[in-house]
Amino acid sequence: MTIPEIIAAKGERGFSIEVLPPLKGRGINQLFGNIDRLSQFGPSYINVTTHRSELVYKSTADGMYQRLTERSRPGTVAVAAALQQRYSIPAVPHLICSGYSRLETEYALIDLSFLGINNLLILRGDKARHDNRFIPNENGHAHASELQRQVNDFNRGYFIDGTEMDVVSEAPFSYGVAGYPEKHDEAPNIDSDMNWLKHKVDTGAEYIVTQMFFDNSRFYEFVERCRRAGINVPIIPGVKPIVTRGQLTILPKVFHVDIPSDLVKEIERCTDDVQAKAVGVEWCAAQIADLYANGIPSVHIYSLNATASVEKILKKVL
Repeated sequence: MTIPEIIAAKGERGFSIEVLPPLKGRGINQLFGNIDRLSQFGPSYINVTTHRSELVYKSTADGMYQRLTERSRPGTVAVAAALQQRYSIPAVPHLICSGYSRLETEYALIDLSFLGINNLLILRGDKARHDNRFIPNENGHAHASELQRQVNDFNRGYFIDGTEMDVVSEAPFSYGVAGYPEKHDEAPNIDSDMNWLKHKVDTGAEYIVTQMFFDNSRFYEFVERCRRAGINVPIIPGVKPIVTRGQLTILPKVFHVDIPSDLVKEIERCTDDVQAKAVGVEWCAAQIADLYANGIPSVHIYSLNATASVEKILKKVL
């Protein structure tokens, strides 16, 4: 089933979670433990993030430094397969432009097709830490819409070199894309951002998952703008519980989102992160309850390393 079909079948009060592949060198048991705690609530699907390689400098025996590329969280395809097999819950790996060539992407699509993983979230991805702007990988894609076209061609039975597949998959890839209620930070204005989003939907995206937001009015306004622009696919709101006081500055800086004044005041009154986490649970639960009450059938929770908070939230809203 595709993600829109899964959401429609659930009917109401659906949710999905997002997880990180383990850091290089670590096992998967901690991730399994986190999902064990949340699987009891019946997530509709599980997103698995993908991470680009970054430049690192490692010392050599002669006292010099060697410049290498290294991926701190490899294994997205393997993790998605392990989760889908273990929990019988659809896994949705992220497919990104950042740090990947078209050929690497093609290999990932072949592997995913063999594994029976047919739902994707297609993203451009972040720029490299050492770059001041996004630079595509050599022979890679600069925009998510270009990556979409590669997936579309694969679905039609064509490799990147134009040759035809001997056998076309009976279960083509279905995919969603990202949307930004508060505008993508690189977009010059909201209209431009909306035009790009419409382009991604016209290129084949079947649903939209939003960047996290902490003020539901931003989401409702975003949905209205999308509908006026002729974007009629499902729009899934993305929410995240704040778990530390430091996230008041980290989240706006990294994700370019605003945090409402009332939430800021509550967090600032906290004397430690335990109190801040409790505030984050209450705020996020209230967000989700309001979204459900306003007819939003499914929410996407950026659970990541906040399993305990997400568990408390789900107990409140389901």
